[in-house]
Amino acid sequence: MIVKRQVRQWLCFVGFSCFMMNAVANDSQLLDKVIAIVDDDIVMLSELDSRVRSISSRLGGQGTPLPPREVLEKRVLNQLILESIQLQKADFAGIRISDSQLNQTLANIARSNKMTLEQFEAQLASEGESYASAREQIRREMVITRVQQRELDRRVQVSQQEIDNFLASKEGRQQTGTEYYIGHILIAMSESASEENQAAVTARAEKVLAELKAGADFQEIAVANSDGRQALNGGVIGWRKENELPSIAADILPSLEVRQPSELIRSGSGFHIITALEKRGGTEQMVQQRQVRHILVSPNEIRSDAQAKEIIDKLYERVTQGDDFAEIARSNSDDPVSAIDGGELGWVSPGQMVPEFEQVMLDTTIGKVSEPFKSSFGWHILRVEDARDQDIGAMLQANQARQVIQGRKYEEELSKWILEIRSESFIDIKDEAYALDEEV
Repeated sequence: MIVKRQVRQWLCFVGFSCFMMNAVANDSQLLDKVIAIVDDDIVMLSELDSRVRSISSRLGGQGTPLPPREVLEKRVLNQLILESIQLQKADFAGIRISDSQLNQTLANIARSNKMTLEQFEAQLASEGESYASAREQIRREMVITRVQQRELDRRVQVSQQEIDNFLASKEGRQQTGTEYYIGHILIAMSESASEENQAAVTARAEKVLAELKAGADFQEIAVANSDGRQALNGGVIGWRKENELPSIAADILPSLEVRQPSELIRSGSGFHIITALEKRGGTEQMVQQRQVRHILVSPNEIRSDAQAKEIIDKLYERVTQGDDFAEIARSNSDDPVSAIDGGELGWVSPGQMVPEFEQVMLDTTIGKVSEPFKSSFGWHILRVEDARDQDIGAMLQANQARQVIQGRKYEEELSKWILEIRSESFIDIKDEAYALDEEV
């Protein structure tokens, strides 16, 4: 405590010195001052003003009404204080974000907004924010996320019993049940149609069904024959959960195989044929998995992208000349988890890898090594060891249930933890105008 007290005194002195120097330099304008001391850190007025401007600009751009200036400043100051506490905890725990990790995150943010990094930087500038300040704020947020995860992963546990209870509940069945991508064909017939017309329409409907059973494409047949509203969309109704199925499909779709047409279903509007063009979720979901090894070479602070490409090319040449893939991966791969196991990624399911990796994986023959290719993580080569069809439905259901339960517990524990660390911290607001209300 003596050390902390000395640090705080030093921070106060530095803050006062900065204030006096600024006052001497221009006694008509106050340039900066300490707003708050937070344990061994300080929050400056310039930080507060910058964050207030940034938030005001963003909310204004969204058309969101702003609260009074003094209310917004107090809210933002509270945010800065909480950030400071968490960043100090991260620093104590040795949590760091490397430039390569930060660059990757920025690239992903730009990509998710359908921009290049240059376009993303230009967009920030148009909103009055510099790329450098945005970059630093994102680094802070990444560090804070890491320290939160480090602390809360120890607190948030989900038992198998909680998963089972969730899956058995009405909510669980709704969230994790089977979804159907429904195809629908209607051969319309009026209830008042003559016997002759009824016979003709029935014959037409039976002909359409026979073509489907013989293997004709459902969507092509729908475009050419259906009288339904979605005919020109291939008869596609879209994804529906099991509890959201149309009444004519509720008792039929669950028993059909994918793309298997139903029998003719008679209603007041005519004859219906339905099918599940695709299924997902539920207790049964067959996918083709591939067993894969890979080697990753990533650009970093001392290695350019071109140098990473040169290294992966040389490793590819060694592999194609007969050197052991696993040994090369152990010695050279920048993926620390898989490198220990000779680049082994295990059985990979669709959607588990980034798109660039998955496409090369699907295009590579079993037992063969891909040519070098680039993903958002760097340069890779991969080898497909084997392939298999696997039912992962039950596993996906359990994972989905775990994520829902974990997310709820995480938010609850995060709120508790924030209150704890704030109450344990030394916080001294240096200007009464910014004193925080109790509920802030």
